[in-house]
Amino acid sequence: MTTDGTYTAVMDRFEDDLAVLLLEDDGETVGEVAVDASRLPEDGRHVDAVLVVELADGDLVDVTYDAAETVDRAEAAQSRFDELSGRPPSTDADSDVDSP
Repeated sequence: MTTDGTYTAVMDRFEDDLAVLLLEDDGETVGEVAVDASRLPEDGRHVDAVLVVELADGDLVDVTYDAAETVDRAEAAQSRFDELSGRPPSTDADSDVDSP
């Protein structure tokens, strides 16, 4: 069970009417919590939304959508994908092949 406190949470998935949030502490996933999706801010009801949540007695007592962090993480993930999917840099030997 996750201890009480304030966490960064990432909206991982929906299971029926429940939203499953992955809880992070210092960038590491430390647990998860399932809450009624209607308790989340409307703009934070999507996969990969970043939220700040407060838990007390194992229950969600406060939740805020962090739009800036959501955008930052999405851009960082896209950048990593773009780097991995790009062609490797050409070598000098490769460039000589195209020369007349």
